[in-house]
Amino acid sequence: MKAVVLHAAGDLRIEERPEPPSPGRGEVMLRVTRVGLCGTDVSEYTAGPMMTPLETRHPNSGVLGPVVLGHEFIGVVESDGERFGAGDRVAGGAGVWCGTCAWCERGQTNLCQSYWTYGLSADGGLTQHLTVPEAMLHPIAPHVADDNAALAQPLAVGLHAVGRSRVRAGDVVVVHGAGAIGSFVIAGLKAAGAGAIVAVDIDAGRLETAAKLGADVTVDASSTDPLDVLRELTGSALADVSVEASGVPDGLTRVQRLTRRGGTVLLVGLPKGQVSFVANDLILREIDVMTTVAHVCDQNLPAALALLAERDLASLLVERVVPLDRVVEEAFTAMAAGTARGKFLVDPQEWS
Repeated sequence: MKAVVLHAAGDLRIEERPEPPSPGRGEVMLRVTRVGLCGTDVSEYTAGPMMTPLETRHPNSGVLGPVVLGHEFIGVVESDGERFGAGDRVAGGAGVWCGTCAWCERGQTNLCQSYWTYGLSADGGLTQHLTVPEAMLHPIAPHVADDNAALAQPLAVGLHAVGRSRVRAGDVVVVHGAGAIGSFVIAGLKAAGAGAIVAVDIDAGRLETAAKLGADVTVDASSTDPLDVLRELTGSALADVSVEASGVPDGLTRVQRLTRRGGTVLLVGLPKGQVSFVANDLILREIDVMTTVAHVCDQNLPAALALLAERDLASLLVERVVPLDRVVEEAFTAMAAGTARGKFLVDPQEWS
């Protein structure tokens, strides 16, 4: 079967790979139908390896080799398992947890002491078939199109972030950075009943999409100070919750000045360098700083699929679907160059 394999930074190849191992107990084999690409995939391609090992032991052969990317995948079950039957359409959470450690017992499966991820820690979904645990799969409603369902995993990450923000109905929320993760956070905030949602970015296209997703106010930070907008909107009370989703090194400093006394700052974006912030201001105004990572599969993935059953987010977020054999030229190159205007999906079963 064909697969997209990372050999080194800038070296991503379409290769023949053996079929995955037959499913064991609690596993099923998927015919992968869509895979979403995200910033993590592009970072691994342009500057990796960071999270992706260049060699992993493949379960079907025991041979060490480079990793197949792709952690945002959906597919069709190929044969009956314990929870799913042949022909079922399912979305994968990508992350695998043990279920028995202290974090899993507390329901924090995303923090499992042995947590690992398909497409980062081991071969992922940018291939035609994949054997995975049924525990990380959830059913896709019949009326939800593949392109929309393929957004389930990143949307689950956004919903987990919204939960971590402790947002309440009617809260004024700023989302700093309206890129991929910021977009999913905005969709989640809208579903959670947030009051005024303020999206801040320097890209007009992203801000336009943010408005369609549910942002009530958009701010181009290259020409307008978001603080002035917040003061006008709230009468100087500022935001109840500020979400830093851009990952810029001074992101915390930027959003803390937008946050009210006793408010909350949520850090979502991953900075590439050391961050800076004004500790005294956080302390004296008693601002809570929260963080978030990945998602809790059994909670956030079903919630994401339920939201996608109600909203066609693909029509707002997906730029195009590319065949597997053109993924480097038509997707990774554009994303790495910063010319992509939306999210790319891959159809592993299609060839140009």
